[in-house]
Amino acid sequence: MNKGKKPLTGPLKGLRILDLTRLYPGPLGTMMLADMGAEVIKIEDMNSPDYMRFYPPYLASESTGYLAVNRSKRSIALNLKSKKGLDIFFALVKTADIVVEQFRPGVLDEMGLGYDRARRFKADIIYVSVTGYGQNGPYAQHAGHDINYIGYSGILSTTGSKKTGPIIPGPQIADVAGGAYMTIIACLCALWSRQKSGQGQRVDVSMLDAILPLMTLQMAHYQAAGLSPAVGEAALSGGLACYDVYRCADEKYIALGILEEKFWKNFCDMAGHPDWLPKQFVIGEEADQLKAEISAFFETKKREEWIATSTDYDICMTPVLEIAEIETDPQIQARNMIIKQTHPLCGKIKGIGVPLKFSATPAKPSGPAPTLGQDTADIMKEIGYKPQEIEALKKEGVILISGN
Repeated sequence: MNKGKKPLTGPLKGLRILDLTRLYPGPLGTMMLADMGAEVIKIEDMNSPDYMRFYPPYLASESTGYLAVNRSKRSIALNLKSKKGLDIFFALVKTADIVVEQFRPGVLDEMGLGYDRARRFKADIIYVSVTGYGQNGPYAQHAGHDINYIGYSGILSTTGSKKTGPIIPGPQIADVAGGAYMTIIACLCALWSRQKSGQGQRVDVSMLDAILPLMTLQMAHYQAAGLSPAVGEAALSGGLACYDVYRCADEKYIALGILEEKFWKNFCDMAGHPDWLPKQFVIGEEADQLKAEISAFFETKKREEWIATSTDYDICMTPVLEIAEIETDPQIQARNMIIKQTHPLCGKIKGIGVPLKFSATPAKPSGPAPTLGQDTADIMKEIGYKPQEIEALKKEGVILISGN
């Protein structure tokens, strides 16, 4: 369980982060920081904890979503609507480097937990605020989810095909790329700035802003041509036959990603179709015709047969793996990207591994996701509370200790 323990390894060892985030974007970002050695203390209101704890599906009594994005953390549960609960929070701020929060603009100030107040307790504290639309602008107070942010960004309008129109991507792009990853970048940039200047600051992370760079090439092409391609017609989004997904005889799929001439020649050699050589970058109806021919070609064999055949050629052709197949892929196994942990309530659980590999300071998860208030007593002791004070605060309903 790793109860009461801090991360033992990783490049961020010694960094303390207070995590007020909920659901998916912030918790995933802070978990990745914790996996890399930061001590992340998940702070939840004992009367209104992270909603993700209650979302199905479950393993035993625990939400799999919560387990997936909260490992390597410690948990303290407070009554954040009480003065004594706020006192405990600010006692923790004095010991921390960063606070990460994910409330709508202004809510944290209303709760009495805002950046300006925190600076009175620690002048160089860093606050990272993650929201859908940022702290200002006409949408700042609007509710939203991943689908709304990718809708505004242009990602949704360029994902799909002529037949389907816009389709929802499999993963939550804005939550992960815009929320989780940008949380990590924001934390590390603000830390580097503080190391040079001695000053903390507040970092405003807008998930909409953060996913707009994913459209950099599309915007550049639009500026050059002055035209916005219909869904499925952009070169790398379904417009080219040499860069598409094809179904095989067993109803599984192949991803073909060939942009270089040498790879296209090798593919045409494998297919026995020298007539395809001059057609690599055809568009419109010609591309549709070439896609139909390549589709018929791939439907003659099963996916694994095509993968075996392609090993004799140097081409960018890979299987489209289903989720159940990911953990058995040899490359993913070699990189330790599926890990196993033992949870006290759920037994053996699997999760995504640590994507960055450090030669001198290896990073690894320090333990499974904590139960609510699992580390409350230990953390309280660390910031100076005596056992009798902890017991009194528990009886007053100011703190919650796991199991009570």
